[in-house]
Amino acid sequence: MGRFSKMHGLGNDFVVIDARAHALDMTESRARAIADRHAGIGCDQLILIGNAPDADVSMQIFNADGSEVEACGNATRCVPLFVGRDVLIRTRAGLLDAKAVDGGASVDMGAPRFDWDAIPLAYAMDTLTMSASWEDLPPPAAVNVGNPHIIFFVEDLDAVDTARLGPIIETDPLFPARVNVNFAQVVGDNHLRLIVWERGAGLTRACGTGACATAVAAIRRKLVSGPVTVSLPGGDLVIDWAPGGTIRMTGPATHVFDGEADWSRF
Repeated sequence: MGRFSKMHGLGNDFVVIDARAHALDMTESRARAIADRHAGIGCDQLILIGNAPDADVSMQIFNADGSEVEACGNATRCVPLFVGRDVLIRTRAGLLDAKAVDGGASVDMGAPRFDWDAIPLAYAMDTLTMSASWEDLPPPAAVNVGNPHIIFFVEDLDAVDTARLGPIIETDPLFPARVNVNFAQVVGDNHLRLIVWERGAGLTRACGTGACATAVAAIRRKLVSGPVTVSLPGGDLVIDWAPGGTIRMTGPATHVFDGEADWSRF
C-alpha cells in the first residue's frame, strides 16, 4: 500500500505521492488510471515528489490524460504545505523556489520566454500580437512560463464558448507540443478575469501558470500594471512581474485528506 495526499489550489486538484523513500514507476497509463474520477482516485493532475541532487525535492507532473508536463503553478504552491517547509523544487521547467505564506504559498516561477521557438510554435511569428486567430477571437499573445500558453484578451469573457474553442486551439498544428489556452478579460487597471483550457486536462477551476502567462502578456501589452490580481473560477491569484525579471505568484494551497492505495492495481 502507498500513501497519498489529496490537495488543491483554488479547486485545481491533485493526488500528491511522496516517492522520496520508495520510488514509484509512473507510466502514462497508470497516471491516467489514478486520475480517473470514476474508477480511480480522481484529480486534474498527479504529482510525484521525489529526490533531487540540486534541490530539496523534485516534482513530476502528469495531466489527467497521463501526459507528463513541465510545470504546474497551483501544484507548486502545494509542495511547501506537503513537505512542511519552504522548498527549492526541481521540475522539468527548471528550479522553482516556493515559500509558505498564510493560507498558501508564494513561488518564484522563473523568467517568461517569448521567442517563437521557445513557446514552441511551428513557424516564426511575433508572439506579442500573433498573426493567427480562430473564428472571431482577437489576435492572441503567446508566452512560455515553463509550459506553453496562448492568451486571448476578449471584451466579454462570458460570451466565449471556451469548452468548444479550447480543444480546437490546444491541438492546432501551430503548436507542436499542444498548448494551454487562456481566455481573459481586463476588468481593472490591475485586475483580470481568466478561464483556462489546460493542455491534457480541459477546463479547470484554476491554472497557476495560465495566470502567470496571462498577467505577463497583459503587462507587455500595457493593458494592466502589476501586481495583477487574476480572478479564476476557483478564486484569485496575485501575479507580479516586471520586464526582464522573474514571475512571482502568490495564492492559496489546501490539504484536503490523506489516503492509501495499492498502486499495483492501477
